[in-house]
Amino acid sequence: MSATDTIVIRDLLVRGIIGLNDWEREKEQDIVINLELSLDARPAGRSDEMNDSINYRNLTKQIIEHVEAAAPFLVEALAHQIARIAIVDHGAVEVRVRVEKPGALRFARSVGVEVVRTAADFS
Repeated sequence: MSATDTIVIRDLLVRGIIGLNDWEREKEQDIVINLELSLDARPAGRSDEMNDSINYRNLTKQIIEHVEAAAPFLVEALAHQIARIAIVDHGAVEVRVRVEKPGALRFARSVGVEVVRTAADFS
């Protein structure tokens, strides 16, 4: 039986172009990203070697680069793209991704979407 452990990345703040409105396409906005990456962390726990885990520094660097360049219209699309990076490029078994746009709605602190994806979603 394989264990499922979780790496958590909270409140990654990135600036990028996202949204449907013309004004959203002209100026970068704050985008807050939260991730929960499922993996079997036992090999890394035994070996104390980064090669046996997910390198979350490299993962977040790739996510930041993607967000800064992608300019999607929908937070749903960006969340899906981030999930793909975590699973396909970094080997997460499953990932929960929340993407939020602070201040997007007048009376709300933020608005966003949360998706859960597995490797089957990208095969």
